[in-house]
Amino acid sequence: MLEQIKGKLIVSCQALEYEPLYGSNLMARMALAAFQGGAAGIRANTYDDIVEIKATVNLPVIGIVKRDYKDSSIYITPTIKEVREIEAAGAEIVALDCTLRKRPNGEKLEDLIKAIRKEFPKLLIMADISTVEEGINAYRLGVNLISTTLSGYTEYTLSKEGPDIELVKELVSKVSIPVIAEGKIDTPEQARLCLEAGAHAIVVGGAITRPKQITERFIKVINL
Repeated sequence: MLEQIKGKLIVSCQALEYEPLYGSNLMARMALAAFQGGAAGIRANTYDDIVEIKATVNLPVIGIVKRDYKDSSIYITPTIKEVREIEAAGAEIVALDCTLRKRPNGEKLEDLIKAIRKEFPKLLIMADISTVEEGINAYRLGVNLISTTLSGYTEYTLSKEGPDIELVKELVSKVSIPVIAEGKIDTPEQARLCLEAGAHAIVVGGAITRPKQITERFIKVINL
């Protein structure tokens, strides 16, 4: 499966409750459009969306469950509870926040990864990180892939704009597992630069599947 996505585009099909395209049926249609356009994989949020997407397209799915916990800012697959939902839905890869921030219930990342390995030995683990240090830590804990998803979104990387190509380059030089470029990739040219930096594959979401965000980018430039 890692060979299947190598050098290819993965499309993130997500919509939260307050967004116009919220709904598993709509996300499945979005995934179908991505599949017809040539996508090699899908990233999806929630059990229902993953199930609907898997029934619609024959592509590998990176599954997440976004859930808020009062004692932690981590919300991308925070605990084993969310991992179980993702596995039950049929995703081949589970992506989870592997930043060094405090986790829900005071849990440790290493314990979560061990629990996933024990309960779901065939499930691949993708680490969503925001810094080189976090990527190397996740690599040492035994994940299968690293993604730059959270660069520009953690409180200590908020100043970063656009795709973090330097982070991709550094991680590629320091780990021996696939590095996925994700986060703030708005154009095909930026995606190409990420591949040239050594990314195993590219994940693009908002620039393809969130028309509200796309419209806002146009409006911002027009208003200048």
